[in-house]
Amino acid sequence: MAQVLVTGAAGFVGSHLSEQLLAAGHTVVGVDAFIPYYPRVTKERNLATALANPAYTFHELDLRNAELAPILEGVDTVFHTAAMAGLLKSWQQFEEYMSCNILATQRLLDAAVAANVGHFLHCSTSSVYGRFATGDERAPLAPISPYGITKLAAEELCRAYGEKDGLRFTILRLFSVYGPRQRPDMGYNIFIRKILAGETITVDGDGTDSRSNTYVADCVRGLMLAAEQPEKSVGQVFNLGGGEEVNVNEVLAMLEELSGQKARIEHGPQRPGDQRRTVADIGKARSLLGYDPQTRIVDGLAAQLAWQRSIMG
Repeated sequence: MAQVLVTGAAGFVGSHLSEQLLAAGHTVVGVDAFIPYYPRVTKERNLATALANPAYTFHELDLRNAELAPILEGVDTVFHTAAMAGLLKSWQQFEEYMSCNILATQRLLDAAVAANVGHFLHCSTSSVYGRFATGDERAPLAPISPYGITKLAAEELCRAYGEKDGLRFTILRLFSVYGPRQRPDMGYNIFIRKILAGETITVDGDGTDSRSNTYVADCVRGLMLAAEQPEKSVGQVFNLGGGEEVNVNEVLAMLEELSGQKARIEHGPQRPGDQRRTVADIGKARSLLGYDPQTRIVDGLAAQLAWQRSIMG
C-alpha cells in the first residue's frame, strides 16, 4: 500500500488502525466528522499519536456532504471504518443512521471509483446476521435493528459498485470489538467506568447474552491482513472475531477480580434489537488470510481497565 485513506480515523478502531498502518511504513490520510455521539475530547485524544507522525494527514469532514475527490487523490487503499454505531439509538435516530451508514458509504464508493482506488475495505458488523450470529459468512442475513439494516445496505452498495464499476472491495464483519479507546457508549466501557466509580450497572436481561469478543489489536491485524493480500481478499466477506465466547455475567465477574472492586448490579429489560449470542466463525479468515487472534479476554479486559483508569485520573 502506498497511500491509505482511513475513514472514522478518530474513532475506536480507526485510530488504532491508523497507528498500525503508520508503523508499517504507509502514508495515511485520516478523515472524521466528529459527529457528537461521543465527546470531541475523546476523539482528539485518540488522534494524538497519529498526528505526531509526519506521514499522517488528517481532515475533519463529513462524508455525507463534503467534496471527497481531494482526500482520495493518490490513494490506493481505503479502509471505511466510519459509521454511526450502536443498536439502541438506531431506533430513535434512524435518519442519522441512514445518512451516516448508507448515504456516506454510497458517496465514498462513488468517489473511490472516480479516483481509481485499488482496494476498498468496508468494515461491517455481526449485527447483519440478526439475533444469533453463530455461523460462517454464508449464514442468513436477518438484521433485527435499524443499525444492522443500514450496515447490511452498505454491504450491498459495495457489491453493487463492484458489479457496475469493477471496484475491488472486501467486506469485514467485526464482532464486538473491545479494548483501549472503546467508545463510551459500549458495554465494557460502561461496566468498567461504573465499577471504578462505585455506580450501579444496569444489565439488560438476565446477563446470559454472550459475545465472541475481539480485542482491538486482533481486529486491526485482521483488517491489515486483508489489505496486504488482495489476491485472496478481493470480492470476499470475512468474519473477524476473537477466540472466546463469554456472557455478560462472566465479564462482570472478571472485571470484579481485575479491579478488586465489587460491581453493583441491577437487571432491566432486554433491549430491542439486541443480539442474544454471537460466536464468530473465523475459519475463512484463518485459512485464507492467516488471521489468528491472540488476546485472551481476561488480558484484553485488563488492558481496557488500565486505560480507563488512566483517563479517569
